[in-house]
Amino acid sequence: MKCCEAVLTEAGWINPCLCGAPETQAAMDRIEADITRRQLIGGMSAVVGMFAGFGLAPTEVRAQSPGRPTLLTNLRFFDGQTLSVQTGRDILVDGGRIAAILPAGTGPGDADIIDCGARTVTPGLIDCHWHATLASVSQTAALTQDIALIHLISGQEAGATLRRGFTTVRDTGGPVFGLKTAIDRGVLPGPRVFPSGAMISQTSGHGDFRFLNTLPRMPGDPADHTERTGVAAIADGRDEVLRRTREQLMKGASQIKIMAGGGVSSLYDPLDTAQFLEEEMDAAVRAAADWGTYVCAHVYTPEGIQRSLRAGVKSIEHGQLADTETIKMMREEGAWWSIQPFLADEDANPKSDPIQQAKQKQVAEGTIRAFEEGRAEGVNMAFGTDILLNPGGSQSQGRQLTKLARFMAPLEALRMATGAAGELLALSGPRDPYQGRLGVLEEGAHADLLVWDGDPETSIDFIQDPETNLRLGMKAGRVFKETL
Repeated sequence: MKCCEAVLTEAGWINPCLCGAPETQAAMDRIEADITRRQLIGGMSAVVGMFAGFGLAPTEVRAQSPGRPTLLTNLRFFDGQTLSVQTGRDILVDGGRIAAILPAGTGPGDADIIDCGARTVTPGLIDCHWHATLASVSQTAALTQDIALIHLISGQEAGATLRRGFTTVRDTGGPVFGLKTAIDRGVLPGPRVFPSGAMISQTSGHGDFRFLNTLPRMPGDPADHTERTGVAAIADGRDEVLRRTREQLMKGASQIKIMAGGGVSSLYDPLDTAQFLEEEMDAAVRAAADWGTYVCAHVYTPEGIQRSLRAGVKSIEHGQLADTETIKMMREEGAWWSIQPFLADEDANPKSDPIQQAKQKQVAEGTIRAFEEGRAEGVNMAFGTDILLNPGGSQSQGRQLTKLARFMAPLEALRMATGAAGELLALSGPRDPYQGRLGVLEEGAHADLLVWDGDPETSIDFIQDPETNLRLGMKAGRVFKETL
């Protein structure tokens, strides 16, 4: 007898097959659901296994009770704003936020307790000038390698960045949107990312890394490798700048990055050049303002900085060659100075070409004066590193922060990478992908907290060695490291 074939009995025709019976259909639904679940688990395991090969598997470091708050006790803390270390308080974390800062011993009885052992708690660190996809690859790799390799390396670097205590970065150029999404979805660990997307550059500008043998560019020519992969966007004239700016906003940029002057890493734009006409800059600024956000500008020289400020740029990146008039203009315009300790020392981005080396030396000579006069004039200043095209160089990220203590008190330096940096990030307004205060320990702020062995009132050198001195790290209320 064939399946589903009816047979004649004394009682009439009967179909012995129960394929269509409700009970059978319910059983089949259960089997199908189980198979789907197993496939999903298998797929997730494959993804986790892939990242585990890089040491990136998203594991839970400390058992935290779902739905219960966490209370940090027995601590001293720097709140990211006040230039002193405070005592006599506990920090209550709930739902990824700081729920309260309470008198010691008054926390709720149902909270999970973390005893900090009288150590110092600080906000998570913020690097305001970071290149998540370009920090750990060479310039040759960035210009020639398959972009998939660059993304895998950036995934590995993201986990290392977080373990150094940098819970947030402002990415100032590169194809970072996919990495940001993966981190936000928990596919792999990493810092919060404020993405700029492709760096917008004029022809011959700091973001134009084409080889000379590709010139001239003719209508209909394909885009260069760096443009196709989202590293840079070359734009000339107001209309093209508008288009490229709007494209990055469409992709999810929280702020826009333009190249307003010569750079060190690029070979064909002298450091003293001003780049983009003021009307071109104005186009980027207005397009960003229409989306409620702002433009930051790579620039070193007085002319480039002043042109940027007149166009409405809100954040000057680098600026080590600014003169006194320009520094005062930054203060008067209320602009931010995102500045790095470029000192041409062992942590400098390596440059083998004599042209690059000469430009790097010139920038380093202006760094000390820039810090000293910027502080004296009261310019808003935030910390960044700009580790770029430098495999292995990212390990100096915390050490570069400690160098700020050469120019200011330790807590003031730490504030540049916490509370002050958080204020700069807030300029993204409605384009802020995380919506909430960062870089501070206060009620309602994001619960990004670090527990250190060290006293930041006397020195921040302990930040140089997070492997040893970072005893507990928390991002969004979840512990990613603990060696208490």
